Amino acid sequence: MARPHLVLSERYFGAVAYTSNAHSWQTRKGGNIAYMSHLLGVSALIIEAGGDEDQAIAGLLHDAVEDAGGLARLADIRELFGDRVAGIVLGCSDNVDDGDFWMGYWERKQTYLDRLETEPAEMVMVSIADKVHNSRALVTDLQISGLTVLNKFHGTPREIIHYYKECLRIGIKAQVSPTLTAPLAVAIRDIEYFIYGE
Repeated sequence: MARPHLVLSERYFGAVAYTSNAHSWQTRKGGNIAYMSHLLGVSALIIEAGGDEDQAIAGLLHDAVEDAGGLARLADIRELFGDRVAGIVLGCSDNVDDGDFWMGYWERKQTYLDRLETEPAEMVMVSIADKVHNSRALVTDLQISGLTVLNKFHGTPREIIHYYKECLRIGIKAQVSPTLTAPLAVAIRDIEYFIYGE
């Protein structure tokens, strides 16, 4: 029997508990599903794609700065989980402080994409895992609820699709594992089908 590429340590399970506490009050967009389901899903995708423990922990924490504490949260993550995890989490954040929320949807996303282009592959991998999980969830929502599900997004359908396509392009350029880029490409195709019928 083959050995797993990664044996998770107590540090990882400590990060699960920390993440659960940080996001305990949050739900997935437009519903009552615990937000933790997304964070665990992203971390699992990273592990399945061959990521290491730091990347798996960053997958758990990738929204903590943006959605649960800002720069104070980042400092806490750095102290508890180290510089590498904190750096990946910061790289995954498309807004860090309250001022960023005043940017329009596409302005904020374009700023994130510009930065993602220059990030190391280890960070891009975590970002792509996030996009895979989110895009698959959108496909499921479109299947169940139809186009009304798009009302919960700030961007237009065209902006949402373009954003995912740009993330995919950057992921392929960074040589992120096809274990992540292939399902993202499929999800984008499915989103286009549900929205445009093509």
